[in-house]
Amino acid sequence: MHQKVVEAAIKAGKEIMEIYETDFEVEYKEDESPLTVADKRSHIIIKTALQENYPDIPILSEEGSQLTYEERQSWKEFWLVDPIDGTKEFIKKNGEFTVNIALIREGKPVFGVVYAPALDHLYVADEEKGAFKTTSVTEKESIAENTIKLPLKDSNDKIAKVVASRSHMSKETEAFIDELKLKYQEVEKISAGSSLKLCLVAEGEADYYPRYAPTMEWDTGAGQAIVELSGGRVEIANEKNPLTYNKEV
Repeated sequence: MHQKVVEAAIKAGKEIMEIYETDFEVEYKEDESPLTVADKRSHIIIKTALQENYPDIPILSEEGSQLTYEERQSWKEFWLVDPIDGTKEFIKKNGEFTVNIALIREGKPVFGVVYAPALDHLYVADEEKGAFKTTSVTEKESIAENTIKLPLKDSNDKIAKVVASRSHMSKETEAFIDELKLKYQEVEKISAGSSLKLCLVAEGEADYYPRYAPTMEWDTGAGQAIVELSGGRVEIANEKNPLTYNKEV
């Protein structure tokens, strides 16, 4: 199950938490998204581990070199990395940020790791074994007993749980929720940051996560693996087609 990749995610998480406890500086990239030294160090740890253990598989990381489509269009397999998904949550220090690593093959995520270091929750999905959640990851002697196969809960025919912002929602999200209200007796909204939204769906803690705002492939790759290999679906809004990767746009 690509154990070295799991170990790299946990190691990156430990480095992130060391910085999390300090007064770190924040800089901003050209697209005005925030960047911290934690993003950079996490990227280096993950990149080094992947290059050492999988030298023939290319890497596409949010904090790495941004390759053009022409440079990567021939890739049949690659690692997709977000060193910190939810940098804004990291800066707010609310704990809802993750380390994301996915293996993409022929446009589809076939392996994924999502590690939430502040919560010490680890999600791992492999196309041969399925999806799992582990709590208290840093307590190595108890990892086995703290690992549970996903999903943890079955869906409820009467109540729909939706991962959505409590403070502000797009018109598309509001319309989506209104449609659910016609199908269910009750619609409950749940709030979460980063890829934890997708992980809540994989666990069965949420039934839907509507996302209509722009997103990057490294934001969803690992989480999609967790959802799909736990029995769920991640689809393009209004199309019902699976979300695919290494696209031109």
